[in-house]
Amino acid sequence: MDSIILASQSPRRKQLLEAAEIRFTIDVADVDETEPPHINVEKVPEYLAEKKAAVVAQRNTSAIVIAADTVVILDNEILGKPRDEADAMHILKKLSGRKHIVVTGVCLQSPQGKHSFSVTTAVYFRELTTSQIQHYVTHYQPMDKAGAYAIQEWIGMVGIEKIEGDYYNVMGLPIGEVLKVLRSMTVA
Repeated sequence: MDSIILASQSPRRKQLLEAAEIRFTIDVADVDETEPPHINVEKVPEYLAEKKAAVVAQRNTSAIVIAADTVVILDNEILGKPRDEADAMHILKKLSGRKHIVVTGVCLQSPQGKHSFSVTTAVYFRELTTSQIQHYVTHYQPMDKAGAYAIQEWIGMVGIEKIEGDYYNVMGLPIGEVLKVLRSMTVA
C-alpha cells in the first residue's frame, strides 16, 4: 500500500481521515493562497487544493497526497477566515437567516496521476441573535474557520436550520468522496 500524506494542518480534516481509519502522515504546503483574477469563486478551492498537492507531491514522490481547501460563499463572495473577533461577528451576522454554500476542493495526487474534484453543500442558517453570535465568538475558536463557524460546534446546533448535501464537506473534507477516489487508486 502506498503511503498517504495529508497536505493540511486542519484538525478537522485530520479527525475525518482518522475516523475513516486511514493511515496517513501530515506534510503541510506553504503556498500563496491568492486566487487568480477572474476565476469563478466556486473553482477557487479546487485550484488551491491542486497547488497544495503539487508542492507536497514534489517532496514525496512515491506517496498519495490529499490536499483540500474549503470556502464559504455568500452572494458570490468568499467569506474567509475572520481577521479578529469583530470580523467574526460581522461574518456571522451576514450568514444569519441566509442560505450560503460551502465548497471544498480536493486534489489527490500520486505518481500515477492527479484526481481533483469539488463538492458543494448548501447551508441554511436560522436568524441568529447578537447574543448568540457573541457567545459563539467568545467561547469557541472561529478565527481558523472559513465563514467563522464550524458546523459540528454549538453554532451548528443552534443556528443551522438545514443543509442540502454532504455534512462532512461543511466540516472541511467530503470524506465519502475522498474514500471513493482512494479506492479507485487501489489503496483503501
